[in-house]
Amino acid sequence: MGVRIGDIIPPEAVEKTSIKGLSGRVIAIDSYNILYQFLSTIRGVDGRPLMDRRGRITSHLSGLFFRTVNFLAEGLKPVYVFDGRPPEQKMETIERRASVRSEARRQYAEALKAGDLETARKMAQRSASLEQYMVDSSVELLKRMGVPYVKAPSEGEAQAAHMAAKGDAYASGSQDMDSLLFGSPRLVRNLSIVGRRKLPGRKEYVEVQPEVIYLDKALSLLGITREQLIDIGILVGTDYSPPIEGVGPKTALKIVREHGSIDRAVREGAVSLDFDYQSVRELFRSPKVTDSYRLEWSEPDRAGVISLLCGEYDFSEERVSKALDTLGERVKRLGGTLDAFLG
Repeated sequence: MGVRIGDIIPPEAVEKTSIKGLSGRVIAIDSYNILYQFLSTIRGVDGRPLMDRRGRITSHLSGLFFRTVNFLAEGLKPVYVFDGRPPEQKMETIERRASVRSEARRQYAEALKAGDLETARKMAQRSASLEQYMVDSSVELLKRMGVPYVKAPSEGEAQAAHMAAKGDAYASGSQDMDSLLFGSPRLVRNLSIVGRRKLPGRKEYVEVQPEVIYLDKALSLLGITREQLIDIGILVGTDYSPPIEGVGPKTALKIVREHGSIDRAVREGAVSLDFDYQSVRELFRSPKVTDSYRLEWSEPDRAGVISLLCGEYDFSEERVSKALDTLGERVKRLGGTLDAFLG
């Protein structure tokens, strides 16, 4: 779920945009984050995900293919960054999430049996799990689509932020605010959920569009440094550490402004921490990343994509072909080839 600091991000540091508005930009996308979103949202009314004839879930492939085609057609240059080995400090969070998913699956079965489709869908979304075969099939699809991907040594979000900070990408793409703590100069959100969306637990809909959060502008408006933003994140809770009871983002901001850092806040008795916050801080300051990657986009292997999606995973060949045709026509009209179109 990431660090919950959204409530303190000044609106002036956020710019609404569109997929077309990001044309020509390289966006380093946190793959696990966006795949989880596809797994959660691409479901039937009863919460069941898309599946092939063998019972393998394919919601992630549907989202990845059609969304990536949309990105490319608008000139956005995606590079997908996959997680490596998680930090030791994250293991407790991983175990807790597994327990939450297990309980959600139980409640899903009960709701489905009772005919409560709204609750069933809600529980199904919470039970979404990204299995290794889903990651492998996603990587294979990207290869056949001619879209680059990077295997991070550890956290994909940290690697994406590193690429953006280096200037190899314009921004990192994720729903989570952790990217800002990792030092991404820009964070693009809502890449996977553009359009009309139902508000959770309500019968209301909102129009969702991509937005860019500018780190420097946010820090300037808040009157803090990135180091202090990391401390705020630690106080509200991260994937590597528990939240401090009674401390939300606004309270955390107040504590950091008054005391300057967690160190002083602890010494002066403002907060009490029973974990090694220094090691958590270091994970955000100096995460494990790599510079071993190449960012190149090439023409999709049409036959290869159709063979994978339609032959292996039972997608509609008509829909897949139409999406590839639409992309090809747009590229031909505006750039001649994908390389020329994306510049």
